[in-house]
Amino acid sequence: MKYKDYYKILGVGRGASEDEIKKAYRKLARKYHPDVSKEANAKEKFQEVSEAYETLRDKEKRSAYDSLGSGFRPGQDFRPPPDWFDRFGGGGRAEDLHGVDLGELFESMGIFGRAQRRSRRSFAGEDYEVPVRLSLEEAFRGAERTVQTDRGSFTARIPRGATDGQRLRLRGKGGPGMNGGAPGDLYLQIALEPHPLYRTHGHDLEVEVPLAPWEAALGADIEVPTLEGRVKMKVPGGSKAGQKLRLAGKGLPRPDGGAGDLYAVLSIAVPGTLTARERELYEALRETSRFNPRLKFG
Repeated sequence: MKYKDYYKILGVGRGASEDEIKKAYRKLARKYHPDVSKEANAKEKFQEVSEAYETLRDKEKRSAYDSLGSGFRPGQDFRPPPDWFDRFGGGGRAEDLHGVDLGELFESMGIFGRAQRRSRRSFAGEDYEVPVRLSLEEAFRGAERTVQTDRGSFTARIPRGATDGQRLRLRGKGGPGMNGGAPGDLYLQIALEPHPLYRTHGHDLEVEVPLAPWEAALGADIEVPTLEGRVKMKVPGGSKAGQKLRLAGKGLPRPDGGAGDLYAVLSIAVPGTLTARERELYEALRETSRFNPRLKFG
């Protein structure tokens, strides 16, 4: 009888846990399953992997296999220890082993069980995850991307309002199932590219809006950019740097049909150079104003 190293076939150590054995089997079964594999020897490898798994997944079968010993090379002729049949063989005899395969030995004694039928059980396909980068404008209006997976390429439609870090699930677009199992899903991991004007917070946006000192002090009607074009906004008198003014519904679209908000974050800008008249007016203001921005310092 030829020895088979079931641990080596699955690529695990002899002390591997049940979870490690199961994980190794699922990985190899997907790789070599005849329905999906392009390997030249896929059918033989799949049967070999299934035979190894059906032995090692069960505590009784694994114990019987381990008791055969481990000092053999794969393909080496060997015989079980003398007391092996008394412990595990159910009345079998060593002299009956001529021409018997190791897997057949387990099957003939009722230990290997229903390996062939179990090897045909269904497994769901593997889930895939693909990163997708979008500009803010694409996120606002929706976009299409060509996605490449192991199953080929297809066009994925990304709905309006996709947000940074969002995972979009495309059912059935992942790895193929086995033996009638459902295909896995494809997840698009959305990453929004930095924008020169806007910062994103989920579906809300922020844009910095600089004000001239007199606009902040006196108030003003100004225009603010949005993803749909410029809109008018009223700045109240006495506005401060860092203050936020809300433009409702001017952010990214929401899946429920609404939209996030756009927040105008105010800043105060001063002219870098002054005309003679501007300097004169600023000096007059300095002389007449009692405003002290550092009053809290005491």
